[in-house]
Amino acid sequence: MLLTKINPFLKRMISLLQPWQKTAIVIATDIAIATFALYGSFFIKMGDLSFPAFELKSFHITLILMITLQAISFYKMGLYKGIWRYSSTQDLIRLIKGATLAVVFSFIGSFFYNRLNNISRSVFFIDWLLLIISLGGTRFAYRIWRDHNAKTNNNHRTDKIIIVGAGDGGEKLYREIQHSPTFDSSVVAFIDDDLGKRNKSIHGIQIMGGISDIAQVVKKTSANKIFIAIPSATNKEFRRIIKECENTKLEIKTLPSLKDILQESEKLTELRDVKPEDLLGRDEIKLDRKNLGLMIKDKVVLVTGAGGSIGSELCRQIALFKPKTLVLFEISEYFLYELEMQLNELFPELNIISTIGDVRSSQSVENIFNKTNPSIVFHAAAYKHVPMMEKNPLEAVNTNIIGTKTVCESSLKYNVDRFVLISTDKAVNPTNIMGATKRIAEMTTQRSQDKSKHTKFMVVRFGNVLGSSGSVIPLFKKQIKKGGPITVTHPEITRYFMSIPEASQLVMQAGSIGSGGEIFVLDMGEPFKITHLAKQLITLAGLRVNEDIEIKFTGLRAGEKLYEELLADQESTLTTCHPKVKIAKAREVSKETNKLINELVQLPPNTEVRTIIERLQNIVPEYTPDNRFKV
Repeated sequence: MLLTKINPFLKRMISLLQPWQKTAIVIATDIAIATFALYGSFFIKMGDLSFPAFELKSFHITLILMITLQAISFYKMGLYKGIWRYSSTQDLIRLIKGATLAVVFSFIGSFFYNRLNNISRSVFFIDWLLLIISLGGTRFAYRIWRDHNAKTNNNHRTDKIIIVGAGDGGEKLYREIQHSPTFDSSVVAFIDDDLGKRNKSIHGIQIMGGISDIAQVVKKTSANKIFIAIPSATNKEFRRIIKECENTKLEIKTLPSLKDILQESEKLTELRDVKPEDLLGRDEIKLDRKNLGLMIKDKVVLVTGAGGSIGSELCRQIALFKPKTLVLFEISEYFLYELEMQLNELFPELNIISTIGDVRSSQSVENIFNKTNPSIVFHAAAYKHVPMMEKNPLEAVNTNIIGTKTVCESSLKYNVDRFVLISTDKAVNPTNIMGATKRIAEMTTQRSQDKSKHTKFMVVRFGNVLGSSGSVIPLFKKQIKKGGPITVTHPEITRYFMSIPEASQLVMQAGSIGSGGEIFVLDMGEPFKITHLAKQLITLAGLRVNEDIEIKFTGLRAGEKLYEELLADQESTLTTCHPKVKIAKAREVSKETNKLINELVQLPPNTEVRTIIERLQNIVPEYTPDNRFKV
């Protein structure tokens, strides 16, 4: 009853104190504890504290000296850096070290003051024990009081949370939830597959079952949120957890992976939504960092289309390997500015040259090559939106073909060491203008290798990237936020997916492997149904498919395939030194093909779409255009 009345008063008083005032109170408390511990140790040893008058003054001076030395020791050992409400084993170890140092200094100080006259050596041992018990006791008593208040407050919190993972990550997340005022939540159960933990508890919260029991535990506890706290989970384990959680229809959040924590891109207790990369469950890439370092370090590296999804991530990845200069070539002023600001913040020592330019302009490209004389060129500038290029075919020709031809010619002229064209799976047996123009860009790069005595030209081909400007993921998220419907072109449409960092890293890796003339194909893993991806995103938002959010099928767009391919019919692959990078054995580009390409790029601006399609088919026989344009 008394505690109930005192509690609000204490909490109010503590909340009004400034940090320095709290520290001063803690120091004063420790000095008082040290004083009582010293008096207590003398009393325990001697049975009373009665001294002859002539010794009493000396005794008090000795005590003051010892207490002063102990207070200094406490401060130097960092006893006031920790927060009492988060007192842990580490704090206890620090406290023991502080008490030990304090007693040692007391012993030395007393020895030099009066040669330990009338002071038994055992007094110091007793003092050491009393210090540890008293200092530790006050700190952990305060933590118990705060935890009691936190649990009391939790009874009035809105959200009830189940934490999946009863390891270090789960325990730290529990404490974060308990003590953070930003969480209007209480933890009602832990879930863990470790049988040794079953029916045990963490901070009084029971571990109620394994992954397969999630639905039952949700029903039993009336939980309305699930937090996944297993940073070390493999992709297979994570997908299994997500599958069980999906059945509950609750909102799901997760802690970052160990990779993100180690890279310091995210904190251990920083909850986030489940990302598409988590759903697709791709394994972490292991890069040959030695070869990448040899290729990039102290070199001038030029990235065209630097402000785009792939181009900007390429720049961030390249910067990690400390190039001499990173040249950003981008047509969009806004994207270039944003990227430059970001790189300056992340890599303040990096020498950056930012240039607004157009790969379709030979003068623009010539100027940047002449100014910087790059050793490595990553050509990422391209138009990639399939329906948009169906409506603007000449722009696709100008950017994807003429742009590539222009950059290749400057690379030859300035003896670039390595040229890497970033291509797409849509260049394989293309059914759209974008894919056909990218295939011709590949041919242009191959043909440049035939002319080269120094530059190594190569192509890297891969599928869709998650989170890019043209990706379905941002679109689906916007549609879910608006309340639906999610629009999918066809129930069976399937795509390969890769994260932007993964694609960028493998592009660099392929660039370091190539000896010239290769078309590299990245391992895209298993294809993924777009409809399934849409359903998972709806479920992870805590909503129900076709009840809260409808999935609407709109029909295939012009030039769109049901299934993407990474290899043409007449192509096969060769392995490389990296398991996720293979070489496509593509057909050779003839001199006749080169002539046809030159004729295509010289077409006047008013050329009819049908004529452009015919020219594309002449160059890429495997191109099968939309029915509107078949010849």
